[in-house]
Amino acid sequence: MIHIQKILCPIDFSPPSRNALRYANEFAKAMNAKITVMHVIQPQPITADVNVPYVPPEVEMEQAEKEDMAHLIREIISEGVLVEQVLAFGLPWECIIAQAKKETIDVIILGTHGRSGISRLLMGSTAENVIRHATCPVLVVKASEKEFIS
Repeated sequence: MIHIQKILCPIDFSPPSRNALRYANEFAKAMNAKITVMHVIQPQPITADVNVPYVPPEVEMEQAEKEDMAHLIREIISEGVLVEQVLAFGLPWECIIAQAKKETIDVIILGTHGRSGISRLLMGSTAENVIRHATCPVLVVKASEKEFIS
């Protein structure tokens, strides 16, 4: 028998990650599990202009991202699923793995854009790194897939 209590669902607000959240919601409802919805803000290098006061872009983004996450999970919460929001700063796959270990997550459900070739080389693959380093099962929801949620 499969027993899932804790689901980690990293999101980047893209259609594949929103679809992964749908899957996480269905699993959580079926197994009475908690979902941790996580968004990672990756720090961007910037050039400094000494004439302008420096405000790290992460500070400005944090509140907006929290509001976007709250809006995204509002419907899930209304369906009775227990949801926790986590916002992290850093390299996405590393933050996801750290959160999964911290919470002893049972399964990670994440979306992938399905990039290949040069775009994958340039942008990297968060999903691939999560799969390689996770100590729990990982369900990857592809950008185009056979739908099994009705």
